[in-house]
Amino acid sequence: MKIKTDNFCLRTTLRGHGWSHLAPVLANDEEPSLEFVFKGPEDVSAVSVRESDAGLEVRVRDGRNSNKEAASAVRRMLRLDEDLEKFYDTVRGRKELGWIADTGAGRLLRSPTVFEDVVKTICTTNCSWALTKLMVSRLVESLGEESPSGRKAFPAPEAMASKPPEFYRETIRAGYRSEYLHELAVQVAEGRTDPEAWLDSPKPTEELKKDLLAIKGVGKYAAESMLKLLGRYDSLALDSFLRSEFYKKHNAGEKCADSKIEAYYEPFGEWKGLVMWFDMCGE
Repeated sequence: MKIKTDNFCLRTTLRGHGWSHLAPVLANDEEPSLEFVFKGPEDVSAVSVRESDAGLEVRVRDGRNSNKEAASAVRRMLRLDEDLEKFYDTVRGRKELGWIADTGAGRLLRSPTVFEDVVKTICTTNCSWALTKLMVSRLVESLGEESPSGRKAFPAPEAMASKPPEFYRETIRAGYRSEYLHELAVQVAEGRTDPEAWLDSPKPTEELKKDLLAIKGVGKYAAESMLKLLGRYDSLALDSFLRSEFYKKHNAGEKCADSKIEAYYEPFGEWKGLVMWFDMCGE
């Protein structure tokens, strides 16, 4: 199945966010290509995505899910329905940022479900990127449902809820996050929390942020990171990586208060979080 795209670049999208390195995604930003496994209405399927002159070629490699269902997952993950023209107008013509509009960058790869995004975001807090990748890989290998070819999808809330906190400490080695991962999964499996509703929520950003902060294990950084994945870019989601890159690029390598970083990006308004991300990550 082919998906027509406009002002979109798969290579910059894969390079633009670390989710391209987390299971069950396999990405190659040189070809470029993307493979992932997802649980659809009918089955678990592995899907491949390739870029061509005509757009994106999407192929269901196994399972009984239709091309339409796979394409829907691809559209969500690659944010193909997100209008970034105002963002491009904001950065176009600026010496260090113009490349973003020129290359069709600006999209942050996300997961087929908001639940998966929340779990992965919790797994990024207070740890190295290497540990994040290990925790996510263990979740997929231990609890993910297999496609016919044997590749596994990210575990469903029900699968995660079926395991006690001890499982997350001992098998996933999630440390202090163990209780949080279990509790989140239970709340979603029982219908007390619906992460998918956040994607198109009419709530103002600050109210949505409060909903995210109500989840145990989600602090200011994680909530603001999730807001970016929900298409809300007016927060910076500062962490050690972004701070250190700002110090090097805009403050002569010297540490500074977060207020100085926030003041630097404030002129970009509703797009400041996205501007900072790509400013720090580079071309």
